[in-house]
Amino acid sequence: MSIAVQNVTKLYGDQKALDNVSISVHSGQVVGFLGPNGAGKSTLMKIITGFIPPSQGTVEVNGVSIDSDKTDFRKFIGYLPENNPLYADMYVKEYLHFVAKVCQMGRFSNSRVKEMVELTGIGHEQNKKIGQLSKGYRQRVGLAQALLNRPAVLILDEPTSGLDPNQIVEIRNIIAEVGKDKTVMLSTHIMQEVEAMCQRVIIINKGNIVADGSTQEVLDMTTQKGHEILVEFTGKIDPENFTRIAGVANITDLGKNQWLIGVSQGDIRSEVFRIAVENSYTLIGMQQKSLQLQDVFKLLTAVKHELQ
Repeated sequence: MSIAVQNVTKLYGDQKALDNVSISVHSGQVVGFLGPNGAGKSTLMKIITGFIPPSQGTVEVNGVSIDSDKTDFRKFIGYLPENNPLYADMYVKEYLHFVAKVCQMGRFSNSRVKEMVELTGIGHEQNKKIGQLSKGYRQRVGLAQALLNRPAVLILDEPTSGLDPNQIVEIRNIIAEVGKDKTVMLSTHIMQEVEAMCQRVIIINKGNIVADGSTQEVLDMTTQKGHEILVEFTGKIDPENFTRIAGVANITDLGKNQWLIGVSQGDIRSEVFRIAVENSYTLIGMQQKSLQLQDVFKLLTAVKHELQ
């Protein structure tokens, strides 16, 4: 097991950023770690990487505890924080050699720096100062340093934040490639990234884990908590007949005798059919719209929304 978090709580004064959180991540998994701003994502990542201590609980990386008396666990971790702190006055290649020296890579540093330059596609920029690079290339440099010491665990906090669509695809491809043989914990607000790269999804809200499983498992666990049904009739109807069904949250007129019924819980399709028959409405179509990961995220983090 690469990451083992047991009963971790983090307090900032009276504020509880994490509340008795427990997760475990096995080797070779790419995990999407999701949550709204202030949910506790970055706090947990900083605890796993040893930047801040937990108030309570234990964390192990590759079987090594991250308590204050040990630093051995850090050799297993590559970390790209959200703000990606780099030395702007250093040249790219110079910076990577500096990181290699800090990691005590010795005679392997030259070959490893060359390998990371090639993997992250920064060859044409390696002789520039970091401060002269675009945001996309600075993210590439951050990834290169995170991967330099061949970590078994890669922690990435919003790695594509602020990038344009082309840069997002490029960084995503790099992460997908390195994730083939590492444990990757990826924090992001871009649901397409999770669906494209991650085998597992963990959602945190207000310091608590509210979902943990494969993308499909997370979708399945919330299917009955909120969805929409698209219905079509041959003529006009009285929508009030359908708002009386238990579980109906709202009904929207789409025009052309089509209606969108918002459902807060349960499967109401049989009730819709029954009411149509009782009121002599000719129902010619009824389709339950599938939830997307974005919809699930909103449901589980208690954000009021209209499902797409």
